[in-house]
Amino acid sequence: MKPREAPAQLTIYALLGSLTLLLASARTTWAGSPQETIPTQPKENTTNMTIERSDYGKTADGRSVDLFTLTNRHGNVVKLTNYGAIIVSVEVPDRDNNLANVNLGFPSLDGYLQRHPYFGSTVGRFCNRIAGGKFSLDGKTYTLVVNNGPNHLHGGTVGFDKLLWDAEEIRESERVGVRFSVVSPDGQEGYPGTLTVTTETTWNDANELTYTFKATTDQPTVLNLTNHAYWNLAGAGVGDILNHQLELACDEFLSVDDTLIPTGEIVSVEGTPLDFREPRRIGERIELLPATKGYDHCYVVRGEAGKLRRCGLVKDPGSGRVMEVLTTQPGVQFYTGNHLGGGYSPHAGFCLETQHYPDSPNRPEFPTTRLNPGETFEETTVHRFSVE
Repeated sequence: MKPREAPAQLTIYALLGSLTLLLASARTTWAGSPQETIPTQPKENTTNMTIERSDYGKTADGRSVDLFTLTNRHGNVVKLTNYGAIIVSVEVPDRDNNLANVNLGFPSLDGYLQRHPYFGSTVGRFCNRIAGGKFSLDGKTYTLVVNNGPNHLHGGTVGFDKLLWDAEEIRESERVGVRFSVVSPDGQEGYPGTLTVTTETTWNDANELTYTFKATTDQPTVLNLTNHAYWNLAGAGVGDILNHQLELACDEFLSVDDTLIPTGEIVSVEGTPLDFREPRRIGERIELLPATKGYDHCYVVRGEAGKLRRCGLVKDPGSGRVMEVLTTQPGVQFYTGNHLGGGYSPHAGFCLETQHYPDSPNRPEFPTTRLNPGETFEETTVHRFSVE
């Protein structure tokens, strides 16, 4: 029997198959070695975190001031200035992804050049109070500026919040920020020693605002640094913070006298209006503190000082915004803006100022704030923002 001929259709398929093989071979040759293949993965996201430096005005003596805008990959923004190493604004989303600034401050540099409640400022040389504006070190008594009743407060008349800091941009794969630095000369505001200070303030994609203070000195001195940001998680200028829910990882606080100087007694929060070991509304018991018209107390942070651990957790039920605070510092001053000015009403913001205890130079039983030549002071605080 004569063998059947292959249909013309099959012959065409065979030719097409051969042509496909030839094209594939050519493609691998163009791409490189014969073993290479052309990836078909989606295009990589090349959007990066950014930092922009812009003019922010001039100081009273004509020096230029800069504004730094840090933007993460989610579009959330932190603004900083080298005047006072100040946190100007922090823009984070609510549960509906609406951005708002949650850090109290001013719309321009002019507000910061006036006297103000330390909005967003880096505060030193010694944040909080020193009794009578005096302390002794190695048998010598130092007299500081008295600027808060009978006491010294937040570094004096010209503290770190009033200085123009040098600024170096930080651009890394996982964070952007600014390294601010300043030299405080021997005798400034009455303090001994030439002090060199840096604060490295950064922002990342986890919505973590981190600041790390470092300092060295050429003479024995005392030092206590904090950032004095005021927060309102509903948005700066949006009502008060009395409905915010606060939880503090603090079992004790420092008893103080009528001028807010520690008596030396460390007291349990148990049974007091200062107990925030479980979440409570900030305004729930604030009327029980008529002397201070609200909270202005230094708490002992649970855990080992020097280790980064949770200090506090704050939630705004209305917006869903959450702020967690972690720190290496031994204490935190909880302040509810009882005497706010600068265009804001009392209780328009709250502070969680991580720090050493007030009046520590006069209280040897407190964690030391002494800094010696050859040593490096270093403390870190993180503000982590989220929603629920």
